[in-house]
Amino acid sequence: MKNTSNLKFIVSILLSALLAYAVGIYGNLPWWSFVVTNFIIAIIITQTPGKSFFAGALGVGLLWLGLAFVIDAQNQHILSVKVATLLPLKGSFVALIAITAIVGFLVGGLASLTGSFVRKS
Repeated sequence: MKNTSNLKFIVSILLSALLAYAVGIYGNLPWWSFVVTNFIIAIIITQTPGKSFFAGALGVGLLWLGLAFVIDAQNQHILSVKVATLLPLKGSFVALIAITAIVGFLVGGLASLTGSFVRKS
């Protein structure tokens, strides 16, 4: 029973990351399109609301963290340092990447949590 629960959790994380990446790359969709995919994943894969939240949050948060870091490293942090200077981050590109990951973490998690609650009702 516990192995099934862990497998569902891992599959939810991977599906959240994969589908968030897919909707971000393909089509002319807004940045928040992954909310719909996380919502659907949480409805289909039955888990507790807490596990659904963390699966969606980790999937999108880690994806955004990785993508932000790779894209930022490709241009030697030029753009992120300028944006971080405009914000109250004192030019820290690391803080800007962390905030990006936190936003993805929270939005992805809340979408999955909402899907979990809809499934329960």
